Amino acid sequence: MKFQGSNESKSFVEQEEGFDLKVFFAKALTQWWIFLISLIVCFAGAFFYLKYKRPLYNINASILVEDDKKGGAIDPTALIGDLGGLLDTKSNVDNEAQILQTRFLMELVVRDLKLNLTYYSVETLKNIELNEAPFVVDQLSVKDTIMSTTVNVNIDDKGQAELSYNDNITDKLVESKVTFGKPFKIEGVGTIQIRKNPFVPMVPGSYAFVITSIDGAVTKFQSLLTVSVPSKDVSTIDLKLNYPLPKKGEGILNRLIQNYIQQNIDDKNRIADSTITFIDARLILVGKELGDVEGDIQVFKQKNNIADVSEQSKLLVSNTSDYMNRLAQIETQLSMANALEDYLKDDVKNKRVVPSSIITDDKIFADLVEKYNSLVVDRDRQALSVTSDNPIIVNMDQRIAALRNDMLVNLSNTKKSLLITKNSLQKSTGQLQGLIHNVPSQERVSLNLTRQQTIKQQLYLYLLQKREETAISKTSNISNSRIIDPPKSDVVPYSPKSALTFAFALILGLGLPIGRILAIDILNNKIMTKDDIVRGTQIPVIGEISHNESELNIVVSQNSRSGIAEQFRALRTNLNFLINPDTSNVILLTSSMSGEGKSFTSVNLAIVLALSGKKVVMIELDLRKPTLTAKMGMNNDKGFTNYIISNSLKAEDVVVPSYINENLFLISAGPIPPNPTETILNKRTKELVTELREKFDYIIMDAPPIGLVTDAQVLSEYADLTIYMVRQKYTFKNQLNIPEDLYQEGKIKKMGIVVNDIEINKGYGYGYGYGYGYGYGYGYGYGYGSYGNEDSKKGKGIFKLFKRDS
Repeated sequence: MKFQGSNESKSFVEQEEGFDLKVFFAKALTQWWIFLISLIVCFAGAFFYLKYKRPLYNINASILVEDDKKGGAIDPTALIGDLGGLLDTKSNVDNEAQILQTRFLMELVVRDLKLNLTYYSVETLKNIELNEAPFVVDQLSVKDTIMSTTVNVNIDDKGQAELSYNDNITDKLVESKVTFGKPFKIEGVGTIQIRKNPFVPMVPGSYAFVITSIDGAVTKFQSLLTVSVPSKDVSTIDLKLNYPLPKKGEGILNRLIQNYIQQNIDDKNRIADSTITFIDARLILVGKELGDVEGDIQVFKQKNNIADVSEQSKLLVSNTSDYMNRLAQIETQLSMANALEDYLKDDVKNKRVVPSSIITDDKIFADLVEKYNSLVVDRDRQALSVTSDNPIIVNMDQRIAALRNDMLVNLSNTKKSLLITKNSLQKSTGQLQGLIHNVPSQERVSLNLTRQQTIKQQLYLYLLQKREETAISKTSNISNSRIIDPPKSDVVPYSPKSALTFAFALILGLGLPIGRILAIDILNNKIMTKDDIVRGTQIPVIGEISHNESELNIVVSQNSRSGIAEQFRALRTNLNFLINPDTSNVILLTSSMSGEGKSFTSVNLAIVLALSGKKVVMIELDLRKPTLTAKMGMNNDKGFTNYIISNSLKAEDVVVPSYINENLFLISAGPIPPNPTETILNKRTKELVTELREKFDYIIMDAPPIGLVTDAQVLSEYADLTIYMVRQKYTFKNQLNIPEDLYQEGKIKKMGIVVNDIEINKGYGYGYGYGYGYGYGYGYGYGYGSYGNEDSKKGKGIFKLFKRDS
């Protein structure tokens, strides 16, 4: 809204001087009871919160993981066998930390400890979770998707149990008595039974158990678990579980660690089992071949009646035994290499672990197998909690394929090396082979069969040795992780914290009232306090009129001693500091808008001046909406308008006496003119004021609002003092721009503000005042119905005619 005479370039907010700490504390002191109530409520809330809030404890544990990559160690074989290993900076301890957070491990814990069942002792205001209840719930047949159900169990003095729960299908309360050990069905859950707990005495009382789905319980406990690697320089993993029951929390964390360690051992056993299975298959094949060779030897000897070979043949066999043993070893290694190559090329087995310790002479291949198997095991672990298209799984598949190709290339190179060695041995035995050709044909065949038998025996014995070594290593497999700090709960719960809770209650108890005060100041755009006026304008406040509880328009009389009457007397006194009381003075009353109490103040100010013996005349100059005459019960047939338009009329023709006081007179507005502003601008207005100055001590002009029309600004040139009315909780703060601009620009010479309709209990003043305070003078209170004048309270006689102008 734009007001006449306002300076649009300067807002009310820009005129404020900012936050006044003194004023703020003054406001706070007047509302001490709000602070007290707020503190009591907040501290009571903190007390009940601490009493009924479920405490949460930190259960901590640490494990040590063997990690060669910690400390920057580099495997020297990686420089030859796997150049990609130099670029793989992923630490083993980071992988293990990720594994500890997998859903699969937590699901094992939930199933082992039946964590989808929670037991409670039912108290008045809360349920207390129990480590163990007097009964145990067995899930005989549970649906895949369980609807979370709370079952109340009431155990009477006879040890009988009565159940009550809401049916998940019909949502109706179901009550029934059950027999311990006898199965029963719960809709949406499945078939369960309740049996007595042999380790907990059957104490009568109210209990409850909550049964949820396995998936829901896993998700819950995963959110309570925190796994972290404290430092990149060490290979330890810290585990923390938040839980209200320390012992139960320790059990959960301990079972999680034990399952993790067992899974680690099982992964190592998978490699050993794979090796044993592979060797067993080869033993069957080699054993069959050895049996066939031995059978051939027996058939050959029986057929040719050869009991034994000649001494020459024995000598040849003895001389070639060393070469034959070496060739047997080469043949064995070639056979193993071919078998491993076929195993790696098998599409069905290409993501399984590879048998280890088969080709012991090749350290590079052994390292490749170890890395490959470790990656396959990690991949299988990750696949338990993520899908196959997850970027982590895809990356691991690519690395597995790369390692498998590296092993195939290594095997190819190994086979070539073995073939070269074999050819070299065969070349070195050429002379011996020539001698063998000189042996009779029967003995030569027998010698060849014997040589084949020796090779098969060497291979068979080699496989048996490796199988035993693998079986022995399996029994000695240990996890690459060990517990260095077993699960242990903190002595004091980490939540809730008493000191922090009461500190928060104190801050909240003080902050809410402070926020209320600040919010009122920020959000309120009405004038509430004197400080709002002081910050909005430099015009002095010359009077403060409190709220009129009597609802009478006239509150001042000869014998009135009410607080509001004394405020008008104080206003009369303050006028003596602004005008010369020994001369005739014109006082103009205006405001920003209607309803701010101009007529109410005009009448009572005129009365209080008349009571002091001064002759006072009131001029009703709100020509658009005259109400003063009607409220005073006087005739408005002839008044100011008549005087302006008729040159024959004189001042005494329009001045009429008031029956309120012999010194009080009134000039009514008269008929409403079509052009009120031009009527006021008429030269006859000045003549009227000049003539009235000669006959009256005070001329009170009741003008229209200056914020709406210009009439009051036109009349101000005749006024010795302009009183600008402001009403608490009614006048807008930015409307103070209107009198401030008029005052600063000199359009109105002398101005003073009178604040009307003050409700002190609403916070006006906060210690400011003009001599009256909260317990004025006569012992009748301060303007809240405790008036000294009984007539003003009862509204007798003439005062019944006047109602306050709002």
